[in-house]
This record gives sequence, C-alpha cells and structure tokens, in this order.
Amino acid sequence: MATPVTLPRHSWGLPHATRHALLVHGLGSNGALMWRFGTALGDDGWRADAVDLRGHGTAPRTLDYTIDAYATDLLHTGPADDEPWDLVIGHSLGGAAATVASAQAPAWTRRLVLVDPGILIGGRDREIVRNSQARAFAEPTADAVRAEHPDWHDNDIELKALSAAQASRWAVEQTTAQNDPWDVRDAASKLTVPTHIIASDPGVYSIFQGALADEVLANPVISMSVVLGAGHSPHRDRPDDTMRQLRDVLC
Repeated sequence: MATPVTLPRHSWGLPHATRHALLVHGLGSNGALMWRFGTALGDDGWRADAVDLRGHGTAPRTLDYTIDAYATDLLHTGPADDEPWDLVIGHSLGGAAATVASAQAPAWTRRLVLVDPGILIGGRDREIVRNSQARAFAEPTADAVRAEHPDWHDNDIELKALSAAQASRWAVEQTTAQNDPWDVRDAASKLTVPTHIIASDPGVYSIFQGALADEVLANPVISMSVVLGAGHSPHRDRPDDTMRQLRDVLC
C-alpha cells in the first residue's frame, strides 16, 4: 500500500452537523471546484469537506500517482468524529479512487455517489483526457476556460483556471502513465454500500456509458441516472439538474 499523505480540505456547512460528506474532485482539478456539491449539501444541513488530491491544489507532491495511492489517501481521510463518512461524492478520477477505497474498506463510507466516474479509461478516452489536460496547462487563464466553457458559472471558470495553475503537470501526466490500464471494474464489482452514478450525456460526452455501464450496473447495489445535455462535468454544465438528481438519491 502507498504511503498516505494528508489532504488539504475546503469545507461547507456547520462544523457540528450530524451528516458528513467527503467530496473528491477529478484529474487536474482541486477541491474548491466541488463547490456546487458543497453549497447544496451545506444548505441541506450537511457538513461537506472537499479535499485536494495528491499532486493537485495545495496537496503534497509524491512519486506515486496510481489510483491505489489516491485511494489510500482517501482511506486516511475521515470526519472529525472518526465515524464513517455518511456520503462520499467522487467525480471522474475521484470516482475511481473512491470506488477503490470503498471496495477495500466498506466501513469507510455509508454511501457513494459517483459523477461520470473514471471506472475504465482507454483508447479514445485516454487521448481526450490527455488533450484536455494539455490545453488546460498550456493556458491556465480564466479567459481560456471561458472560451471553452462559456456557459459555466464565473466561480467554475475562476476555479478551473486556478486548479490548472496549482496542479503539478508532472502529477497529472503520471496519473495517466501510471494507470495503464486504467481499470477499476473489479473494485466496482465488489462495492457493498449503496452507490449511485450520476452520468453525463453520451450525446455530449461521457466516460461512463454503453457496455461499461451495463457491466458495472450488474452489481445490485449500484444505480444510475443521466444528466441530459451535460458533458463530463455535469455539476458545471447542468448544475441544477445534477443537484436535483443528487437530492433525489439522498431523500
């Protein structure tokens, strides 16, 4: 098992709330970019903590960027009361790492919500991921983000530019290189906690669809919904629909 690092946190909601959620961002992002989930949960009476993953945001840099290493860090991240998380939400890479963490230690969280999770990334998707990250590092400015995503909220534009400036380019590149193959289907098949996948619209772009979705959904604890009109980051593309689907799962 990889040596864990301590992950910085961003928090929403009252410190002594009775329900605790962990928010885990995707590749090249940072914890602050999970603000839509944090504010929604905080408004609903939760305490939500988002982390900067290793090599991202202000988190420590390391040499190991395997999904297992990301999962190890998450397993050493818990609520202040040392109880299991009531909910873990993971986007993309964060969804893959949360899947591995929960499969390894089912008591770590009581529920998972995976947002267009990176369960299996190969072929065309690997190239799309590489190209997307290369564009982000080439011009880490709000103007560049706005040009590519004109419908995003100003907070997302600001924070996406910041996350590209903060992240280690080497760490992001190594995350792809060290996870070849990138495949956590076995961990997904071993999940035992209630898990819901909020997937993106395949008609726009999704890394979780088709035969992969059918295979993962064979695990009876896993369910799925789709945010129509949203690309890989539905909480930024279609935030209202994404938060509605989240609340439908939690009610």
